Amino acid sequence: MFDPDIAPSGTLLGLLQRGRGDGTLHALAAPRAEALAVLDDCVLRDARRDWQVENRSLYYARLYMQLDGGLDAIERHLFHPDDGVDTAEERTGLALSVLGHLAAYGRDAARLLLRGYAASGSNWRWALDELALRDDDAGLAALAPAVLARFPATAEGDAELAAAVRDAFEPRPWRLWAEDPRYAERLAAAGEQGSFDRWQRQLRPRGPRPGWSVADVLRWAEEGAPGAGEQRYLAAARCLGAVAGPEDRPALLSAARVGPDAARAAVLHHLAERGDPDALDLIEATAGDPAAGEVPTAAALAAFARMRSTDAVLGRARGWARRGDELGAAAAAVLARRGDARDAGVVLAALRRTVRVDGPDAGALWELVDGVGRLGVGCAAPVLRHVYRETASSELRGRTAAALAVTDPGFAAGFAVECLWDCEESTRELAARHAATGDDRVVEQLRRLAADPAEEAEVQTAVRSRFGPDASAA
Repeated sequence: MFDPDIAPSGTLLGLLQRGRGDGTLHALAAPRAEALAVLDDCVLRDARRDWQVENRSLYYARLYMQLDGGLDAIERHLFHPDDGVDTAEERTGLALSVLGHLAAYGRDAARLLLRGYAASGSNWRWALDELALRDDDAGLAALAPAVLARFPATAEGDAELAAAVRDAFEPRPWRLWAEDPRYAERLAAAGEQGSFDRWQRQLRPRGPRPGWSVADVLRWAEEGAPGAGEQRYLAAARCLGAVAGPEDRPALLSAARVGPDAARAAVLHHLAERGDPDALDLIEATAGDPAAGEVPTAAALAAFARMRSTDAVLGRARGWARRGDELGAAAAAVLARRGDARDAGVVLAALRRTVRVDGPDAGALWELVDGVGRLGVGCAAPVLRHVYRETASSELRGRTAAALAVTDPGFAAGFAVECLWDCEESTRELAARHAATGDDRVVEQLRRLAADPAEEAEVQTAVRSRFGPDASAA
């Protein structure tokens, strides 16, 4: 199974979309024009499930460098008329990040594209942040007129400018422009307004006040706007920790059984955090109640996952783990995190069942993959190899590689080799520690990673550990 936007894993497009090391190796072996067309497609149509946590930009930038790829397709994408209509960061963010890495590698064309887009594009803030890390003072100073012209000299424009200065991810351009007499006064005022806005928010807290009772906190939990969800009930649970006393326990138990959704969720979380003797029964009753709302059901499962490891908690988890519902899945995840050797079979069964029923991208796989690795379940290697090949998540693939390093005797000479080219730095670090050096490509890539200024320090440390005076690169 695969997402409609993700190509099959056996294709070059599917490999590059996933950020697999084999994607780079296959691209370098393919006809150059074909490889560049597929690479452009990946950069211009970001296929990541979660673009905020999965890395691809350095991976793609390195491939552009190795293929000596041009940037015409990226330029057309950035400056297409659609840029004025579809202003979401997801449309251009990956392309801008790739250009940032290329600029760091010395590609002047990439730096010029970033400057042009920062001056006229809808996602100019992202482009400006990339330049803040890679451009010189003169290049940044030349952007000041175009960027500041976005904020008219009106009350509304000044407020928007203050917000832009306050929320800038990389403040270097704004500080540089503030030193220019032409813009100093306006930017100083914008900076002061941003500081004032933060101060005002601190003076207007909208949460619980000292002196509130348990009933007040539960009422506040229910006042959250639709969609406030988890954030509101968790905040209410923390407040209960401060105001609830032994005399409030009957009211809390009643709310946990029959209270409104948000209040019920907050109380379940509160009781589980404190190891209340009735918490496990309440969690089981809520998770198994077809009439329970989505919020209290999710809260019950999350509260169980967060409970401290005790004999009672692990005992319930072992009893629930064979259930085929959400509580069974939560119990298997608890055993994956905290169980011992006797739980290996249950965790492996849950892993196999989850892959079979929900596919290689199911959210429950993260904990289960970690669990079979932690427990050293050797017979898990076949299903782990399947998840490694098929998942669209580079984060899950990295966790799976870590589990394979423990469970698969062939990992060092197999997947560990391609992991040296993976898009995730943690996966490259794992490979740098495990990949067998009998393959000439491994030694060459290790040396390349050690010399690459864009590579993360942890990866380079792992590489040096293989080639140090006391190391054996085997």
